[in-house]
Amino acid sequence: MQANATSSQAQLSSSALPDGPIALKQPSDAFYATWTLLESVTDPEIPVVNLREMGILRAVRQTTTGLEVVITPTYSGCPAMSQMEDDVVNALSKAGVAARVLTQIAPAWSTDWMTPEGREKLRAYGIAPPHPSGCGSPVANVIQFASKKVAGGERPAVACPQCGSLNTTETSHFGSTACKALYRCLNCLEPFDYFKPY
Repeated sequence: MQANATSSQAQLSSSALPDGPIALKQPSDAFYATWTLLESVTDPEIPVVNLREMGILRAVRQTTTGLEVVITPTYSGCPAMSQMEDDVVNALSKAGVAARVLTQIAPAWSTDWMTPEGREKLRAYGIAPPHPSGCGSPVANVIQFASKKVAGGERPAVACPQCGSLNTTETSHFGSTACKALYRCLNCLEPFDYFKPY
């Protein structure tokens, strides 16, 4: 069976999607086979984490027009979205599954949607995982103009993914991609990316 996949952007009710990280599906879960196939689809910019672990893959559901896979970009201008859509379509079509990929931009993606496994994979890969942002909560403020600071006005310390030291400094607010900042550890002197919380 050849996949018949299309892509579109839509804004649906936020109640249609889960609020936080999506756990690994179990055999008793609806669409278990489809979710299992999608476990192989990784983030093209960070190939050690899959789309579910990153919180980008939001839902697999049946609609009146067929199977639909919902993805949410890490930010609305993410250049990797078309690659992710193609990768989802290819993973499913190889198994003979026809699906439509829906890119949904609301509610906006949050680093709070990353799974604990995804955060650990980022750290092991050399990218400091983000601190909790609180943005993944349905009661969070919609607009955040500046990074959240802890009491006392200081930003939370970012641990070096190489040696674990909190003696680190931001060298550039922009790293290898727009969603990361460049840091340097003052103990082991290694540079590293920090995934900024959103």
